[in-house]
Formats: sequence, C-alpha cells, structure tokens
Amino acid sequence: MTKTIFSQIIDGEIPCHKIYEDDKVLAFLDIHPISTGHTLVIPKNPVQFVWDLPADDYQALMAAAKKIATHLRETLEIPYIGEQIVGVDVPHAHVHLVPFTSVNEYRNVPDMTTEPDHAELAKLAETLRLA
Repeated sequence: MTKTIFSQIIDGEIPCHKIYEDDKVLAFLDIHPISTGHTLVIPKNPVQFVWDLPADDYQALMAAAKKIATHLRETLEIPYIGEQIVGVDVPHAHVHLVPFTSVNEYRNVPDMTTEPDHAELAKLAETLRLA
C-alpha cells in the first residue's frame, strides 16, 4: 500500500509547519489555508476514515483538536474556530480547524494551484506552536 502524504509527513519524509505533536497526534498548518491559522490535526494511526479509528485514537484526536482550537482562538484573537471532517482529499483521517470571524471566511475555498508561502507559514507556525 502506498503511504499517504500525511504518513510521509508523520515519518519526516515531507516537511510540514508543525504546531503540535504528541504520541498519537500531529498538527500542522494547511499549505493552502482557508484562513490564517488553518490547521490540520491528524492521528498517527493511518486509518482512512475518522469514524474507523479505535476509540482511544479517536479520543486523542478530538482532545488534541479541542486543545489546538482553544490555542488558535486565544493566540490569533479570533472569535471562532470551525471544525471540518471531510475525508475526501487525503485518504488518512484528519480534522480541519479553521479560524474565522464571518461565515463567508469559513466557507472560503482557497486556490490550490498557488505556490504556498512557506516563509509566512513557518513564521506563523512558530507563533502558534504549542509546547
């Protein structure tokens, strides 16, 4: 079976703008963000669908998502953090955390063909990194 891009990120084969990691979860900035601070929270267990995760991995994923969402809201001083579980773009369970102030921002669809601004993402990741 071919490793997903997320498995390659977990294994350090592809770099990411990491803001959180523990033994079960990794969180990093989306390179094509809907808004500033758009974060992907992924389990280290390479299951395709969130709903197929073992209970302890699911609970760890959701606890991390809550911790990170609270941190994003406080650090970015933004009122809302939306949570999306889509599961069609990468066959590896993941949660999108999307900071927003209006519904139009939350429903924004970024241009996935543009080159990511890795310098800006690295700077933001440093600001948002959890200890």
